[in-house]
Amino acid sequence: MTAYADGLMLSEIEDGIGLITFNQPEKRNAMSVGMWDGLVQILDAFEHDAAVRVVVLTGAGNRAFVSGADVSQFERRSDADARREYDRLTRDGRARLAGFAKPTIARIRGFCLGGGLGIAMQCDLRIAGVDSEFGFPGARLGMAYGFDLVSTLVSLVGPAHARMLLYTGQRIDSAEAQRIGLVNLVVEDPELTERVLDLARNIADNAPLSVHALKLTVNEAAKDQSERDHATIDAIIDACFDSEDFHEGRKAFLEKRMPRFNGW
Repeated sequence: MTAYADGLMLSEIEDGIGLITFNQPEKRNAMSVGMWDGLVQILDAFEHDAAVRVVVLTGAGNRAFVSGADVSQFERRSDADARREYDRLTRDGRARLAGFAKPTIARIRGFCLGGGLGIAMQCDLRIAGVDSEFGFPGARLGMAYGFDLVSTLVSLVGPAHARMLLYTGQRIDSAEAQRIGLVNLVVEDPELTERVLDLARNIADNAPLSVHALKLTVNEAAKDQSERDHATIDAIIDACFDSEDFHEGRKAFLEKRMPRFNGW
């Protein structure tokens, strides 16, 4: 296990899975600026490590995934100018997660609120324990959320549910979060870790180039039609069909065995 941000961010790799832990349980894993910097460093390392095929993000302890921003740093957002400076300091982390090429899974147990829910929404998949709670308390604090977060929320749950969450500032439970499409799956708390790891192993066992191509294509499909990069989509699909993994996949199918993919 490797520590970043003075131990507030942890990373480890096992069986093709990169694990990122938000490690501030005494503050319900609230995100400090330093933790955002640590997240960038971990994602950079995972991006360039061919052994990492899928990434799981989780919070330390059982009380929270990430409960939002660290309130001890709220003076950084005391007015509009301070808010812009805070956004500048955390922009790289948010952009790095949003643009990360490998599949990501949020393992959620406990509170997942505000910017913490924003982190979870940037992941490709969200798996929650039954005791999880979700919400955007901004309206109760006199603050508003940025366009990128709101846009992602609308893309996941639609404008009607987004308005309900944002306008009221109320929390919803995991069952409601699944009903509106905010999370993919809800499982009993004792089973959460193993279900997430099983899912991660399933993805890690697939052809990395294919998974990358599919993630890119889904991301492009979510954009406005005028912004879609069809040339890049076509190129990466061609790369899949020209890859050694494609030949291995076909051979394994004919031989009725599990394929052994190498990522090229």
